[in-house]
Amino acid sequence: MAKQKAPQQKNKKRKPRKDDNLKAHLKRSFAGLLILLAIVVAAGVIAYYLLRPQPPAPPIIKPTIAPAPRFEVYPKEDILPRKPAVKPLPSLPEKLPRIAIIIDDIGFDRKIAEKFLELNVDLTFSLLPYTSFSKRFAQKALEKGLDVMLHLPMEPDEYPIIDPGPGALLTSMTPDDLIRQLEKNLDSIPGIKGVNNHMGSKMTTVSTQLYQIFSVLKQKNLFFIDSRTSPKTLCQPSARLFQIPFAQRDVFIDHVLEPDTIREQFERLVSIAQTHGEAVGIAHPHTVTYDVLREMLPELQKKVELVPASKVVHPVS
Repeated sequence: MAKQKAPQQKNKKRKPRKDDNLKAHLKRSFAGLLILLAIVVAAGVIAYYLLRPQPPAPPIIKPTIAPAPRFEVYPKEDILPRKPAVKPLPSLPEKLPRIAIIIDDIGFDRKIAEKFLELNVDLTFSLLPYTSFSKRFAQKALEKGLDVMLHLPMEPDEYPIIDPGPGALLTSMTPDDLIRQLEKNLDSIPGIKGVNNHMGSKMTTVSTQLYQIFSVLKQKNLFFIDSRTSPKTLCQPSARLFQIPFAQRDVFIDHVLEPDTIREQFERLVSIAQTHGEAVGIAHPHTVTYDVLREMLPELQKKVELVPASKVVHPVS
């Protein structure tokens, strides 16, 4: 018998089931959600870094050099010209009257200080303690044979609104503290021959503390020049008591920083020297003061002899 062929089955395509469609839809939705979440996170990070407040820039650290103090507290009214308080020099026609010009407040502006030094005349330099170049400048002045002084900070009437600076002697100090600070100040400048007060309109009127100060100056064989920042100053009788070589300021050269006024003050200084035989002027390291002094030097040297401060101090009679 002939074999009957089995009927061939046709390959039928399987219809997608509902479960498969659901799974595919869920996968696409989950992938979209992840992408959306990534975009949101990225946008948040970018916004955070763009919109957050920027920290302030770190401050620029500069060298810690003490700021320059105020040069002086000038008396509100000019103190009357001095009466003969020191032994006058003999009047010799062949000799010119003598003036000492003290440049105060040296220690901060090195360039202008060195300009005064380069004038090569007998100026006296009074240096503040604990400043940026006082010691080095003192050595330069000493090498030229010039007088160096300590410009001693003392309490003014306006303290504490006006501070005389590091090393100031204050009326509130105990005797031990006052002497200790004074000795530190004296040791801070090499080669000093004398002292004059920086400010001090209050301290120079307190006799007990002046006695303490002058007793130390006596021990160290130093002279004192009163800057005369107060009409009530007691420096002269204190110097008489301790027999310390003494002089006092006759003219503030540059209390007004105008060239014409500075010229007038130099002429006034010369006039006082011609009357008393000698005079003391105090100037400060200002460019205008330097310019006027350099301009007037030839005229001044015809009328007076410029001398160190140590040549115009005397025991008080």
